[in-house]
Amino acid sequence: MTVSTIDLNSDVGESFGNWTFGDDEAIIASVSSVNVACAFHAGDPSTIRATCAAAALAGVTVGAHPGYRDLAGFGRRFIDMAPDHLTDEIIYQIGALESLARVAGTTVSYVKPHGALYNTIVHHPEQARAVVDAIVSVDPSLPVMVLPNSEIERAARAAGLRTVSEAFADRAYNADGTLVARTRPGAVLRDIGEVTDHVLRLAVDRQIRAIDGTIIDVRAESICLHGDTPGAVAMAAAVRAALLGSGIEIQSFV
Repeated sequence: MTVSTIDLNSDVGESFGNWTFGDDEAIIASVSSVNVACAFHAGDPSTIRATCAAAALAGVTVGAHPGYRDLAGFGRRFIDMAPDHLTDEIIYQIGALESLARVAGTTVSYVKPHGALYNTIVHHPEQARAVVDAIVSVDPSLPVMVLPNSEIERAARAAGLRTVSEAFADRAYNADGTLVARTRPGAVLRDIGEVTDHVLRLAVDRQIRAIDGTIIDVRAESICLHGDTPGAVAMAAAVRAALLGSGIEIQSFV
């Protein structure tokens, strides 16, 4: 059965100092939710505040996008740390974003971990529980975006958190439903036609074609478009147009 609505989310707020990264305002125009970097993997206070203000003006939902403390690696390198330390780092990031969002006229409505942390908590139960502990400590009403059938999904549900299943518009999948590592060829989808076909298969058929051709059944509440993918603005606009053209409304899950 075809879904009638779907959330489109994108990672934004990742500029830092004099380094401008992505066109946040253009991306915000195409999506219904934005994952705002919390300054550990990217972003700075002024960027965060301006990004939240742009989202508030557009009526787009703001989520926290916390990651490992890894500016040099853009949060895409695994960091082994004590679970209680990771919990505190996530609490800190959510709290910082919440303060800047409130000043900008909006609020934090969900949490989506970033990069290596997101991929780690698919299979790492200790770090998954650490992230869940952080969210529960800050606000147990905050939903958390998850990859389906992951450790973070199981831990979050066990703790009573709402989970929002997510799929990716611009990433290739392994046959087990995990994302193909960015170090492998073909991990990031760059062709707009390929991306829109992939998204429509997700939304209409609730399926993904894995990199080896395997068909995977997926029920996603939100589809992510990475703001740092080359051609991200055109890709986001094309995905939005394809979904609307298929009678699927773009709407935040909160």
